[in-house]
Amino acid sequence: MTPQILKANEDDEYYFEEGCFILELSNSPSDTGVSIARARVKAGVTTKLHRLKGVVERYVILSGIATVEIAGLAPQQISAGDVVIIPSLYAQRITNMGTEDLVFFAICTPRFTKDVYENMD
Repeated sequence: MTPQILKANEDDEYYFEEGCFILELSNSPSDTGVSIARARVKAGVTTKLHRLKGVVERYVILSGIATVEIAGLAPQQISAGDVVIIPSLYAQRITNMGTEDLVFFAICTPRFTKDVYENMD
C-alpha cells in the first residue's frame, strides 16, 4: 500500500439494490482490510433486509433519524453521532423516519464486495 488522498466525486454516487444510494469513498483491492462508503436513504424508505457474509459493518450516522433492525436486537431509533455495529451474517435493515435524507458512513471490515451481500427479502 502507498500513501494517497482519495477525493469524493458526487457524480460517482449510484443506486444499490438494497434501496439506498452509495458513494464509495475507499474500496480497493489494494486495501482489502476496510471499505468506507457514504450511504443515503430517502425519506420514508426502508432498505431491504439483508446480511453480509464474512464482513462486519459499522454505520456512523451523519444526519437524519432512523430505525435500525438487527437480528437479535429490538429495533432502535438512531440519529446523528450514533454508531451501529453489525456482525457478519446478522440480518439488518434501516428505515429513514425523517423528512430529509438519512446519511451515514458504512465502514466494512474486510472491505465490501458485492459477492458478500445476501438479500433476505
